[in-house]
Amino acid sequence: MKKFVLIISLSVLALVCGAAQEARAQGKPVLHQSKPAQGNKPSSVGDTDIDADSRHNLDVARQYFKLKKAYYAARDRCKEVIDVNPGFAKIDEILFIAGMSDFYLSNNQGKQKLDAIPEKKRLTSEEYRKEAREYLSKLVSEHPDSDFSKQAQETLRNLGGALPKSSSQ
Repeated sequence: MKKFVLIISLSVLALVCGAAQEARAQGKPVLHQSKPAQGNKPSSVGDTDIDADSRHNLDVARQYFKLKKAYYAARDRCKEVIDVNPGFAKIDEILFIAGMSDFYLSNNQGKQKLDAIPEKKRLTSEEYRKEAREYLSKLVSEHPDSDFSKQAQETLRNLGGALPKSSSQ
């Protein structure tokens, strides 16, 4: 009986080791790198991944912005989407959250105070105001029918008005 159990155990071990060796022989998975989608429709599988990442970043940014008042964290998530996927379907909301986060940071509002942000990542209040104005101007000029456009225009009045179209791009 002991001999039988030993043979079965060795057989199972050999199968497991063989399967692991076969899996290693396949190599590392290849991640799809692609250019950001142009427009709102993804053009390849990689673009679908980028859109999924953008949707996730937007969801997280909303949580940081609305619930936690963590404007620096919300701003970071939005900047990632702006840089990687400028054709994202909800780019108007991304621009709004990024702009308003910069505006609130320029006034040292929210739970993440400026002095708590690492110095090499921290901007001055004036630099946050400048970025807020750029994002909100882009929102107003490129997405005038957006649900966020009216509030962006109100905030822009506090920032000196919208930038001309050529300056906000």
